[in-house]
Amino acid sequence: MRPLTDKTPKPLLKIQDKCLIEYHIEALRKAGIQELIINTGWLGQKIETFLQDGTRYNTRITYSREPAIAYETGGGILHALDLLSDTFIVVNGDVHTDYDYSKLPDTLKGQAHIVLVDNPAHHPAGDFVLSDGYAANEGQPHLTFSGIGVYNKTLFKGRRAGKFPLEPILREAMQHHTVTAEHYKGFWNDVGTPERLALLNDMPSARHD
Repeated sequence: MRPLTDKTPKPLLKIQDKCLIEYHIEALRKAGIQELIINTGWLGQKIETFLQDGTRYNTRITYSREPAIAYETGGGILHALDLLSDTFIVVNGDVHTDYDYSKLPDTLKGQAHIVLVDNPAHHPAGDFVLSDGYAANEGQPHLTFSGIGVYNKTLFKGRRAGKFPLEPILREAMQHHTVTAEHYKGFWNDVGTPERLALLNDMPSARHD
């Protein structure tokens, strides 16, 4: 996202009249979720200064601070694990969606539940397969992981602290048939480039409500 993120952390980039992270916070609060843990890395202090303790969103925000070169999703979750409940929701900070978080399961059938979406143009091969309510590594068609999921702490048992992605952990769990999944066909975007951010800002504001 450079040069946009040279001075502004990605979660504070704006879509219409709100920062990207505010859409997540408001949607989570609407779903009845008040306790939020936010991982911060590059320019993380700016995120804390902007959001503070979450009071104005009727939430309580705790920060899990990472170095400027962050731990990626897997390492970031492990770093924050002591702050989390046994089962917890994770939402990637660089996606934009109207997904209703209240539809996520309160109780897991295994170790994780993930939300899959149609493959965007920039990721045509997808990530995982949805088969009888479970995510799988093999088969067709492949769908794209949305960055939204529910996880149990046992998924991270035995992992060593540091920088590592979430995907290999999910793939390993899928081999044991412990990752359920759903296919969300609504509004979802990966805000991964300045061009995609600009496209979102050009959309009618009603799409972001």
